[in-house]
Amino acid sequence: QVQLVESGGGLVQPGGSLRLSCAASGRIGSINAMAWYRQAPGKERELVARVSSGGMTNYADSVKGRFAISGDNARKTVVLQMNSLKPEDTAVYYCYVNSRIVVNVEGASVEREYWGQGTQVTISS
Repeated sequence: QVQLVESGGGLVQPGGSLRLSCAASGRIGSINAMAWYRQAPGKERELVARVSSGGMTNYADSVKGRFAISGDNARKTVVLQMNSLKPEDTAVYYCYVNSRIVVNVEGASVEREYWGQGTQVTISS
């Protein structure tokens, strides 16, 4: 059974920093991409940052220049460094992993998606 365990959320003042970490365990297969999403009250879940297995990254416009994502496929971990935090960054942050797993001896594989349980990030003075 695959589990994603997040850590690092909390309460911080505007302008501060937080570092979110996510560690995957279990038979997760070959990782295609890892990402962080967030969902604020009354809003839809949105992509914050994504890193591919090849190291390519992309960010939501609202966090460019402030957040940095890094992933380690071998260790099955992904980190989101968040700087210059703003009140509008307040949300529940979710770790996401997209992977491919072999399902039979012929090598057939299927794509899987996994989500963490979420960690609260609150930016307030």
